Amino acid sequence: ASHRPRRAAFIWPAVALAVLAAMALDTHVVRIGSTQDQRAAAFDAGAWGRKAFPAIAAQIEGSAVDAAVLSAAIAEDKAAAGEKYGKPGSVGPIFAVRFTGSIDGDGRSGIFNLLVDGLPAGQKIRVQTGPAINGTDLRDATGTVDFGQFTNQMEYQDAGAALNAQVKAQVIGKLDRAALAGKKVQVTGVFQLINASNWLVTPVQFKVAQP
Repeated sequence: ASHRPRRAAFIWPAVALAVLAAMALDTHVVRIGSTQDQRAAAFDAGAWGRKAFPAIAAQIEGSAVDAAVLSAAIAEDKAAAGEKYGKPGSVGPIFAVRFTGSIDGDGRSGIFNLLVDGLPAGQKIRVQTGPAINGTDLRDATGTVDFGQFTNQMEYQDAGAALNAQVKAQVIGKLDRAALAGKKVQVTGVFQLINASNWLVTPVQFKVAQP
């Protein structure tokens, strides 16, 4: 009986060694800089945005509602308007809208007020033109981009920023903001309904009428 503890003392280290050996065999080492390491690299938001933006912009253009029609629907019943024309958003439905209007004033931080015919008194429409394009309205406007497509919340946020970057690259381009005052523009874009009488639109189409 006096020999049993000594035998157990030898058995447990042997078991531990066997477990460690199995773990080593099951471990796959990826060398930094290798092809496999590159595959596991961080999410390339820029590449994702360039690929996703054309289809998202096309969907927005195809579903955009005339601003006067949309304003009347929201005034009548916000919930019904959201069900009919919008997509769910964090604090309110997101709508795709189109309108033609005149730039009212010089704007502030790239955000311009527009005068649009057919809207009720007090209804404001603003359009952001950069250099900073903020929000995740583009990401959430079509219902085709959701959190489950990404690894974590940071990637999900980066996807929204990447779409905004494409607005600057493909829609706004080299827009001369200093010369916009009084110009007539055609806009298609999206906004989240936070204040029914004050819309902040992110454009996927922004055309300045030729004189």
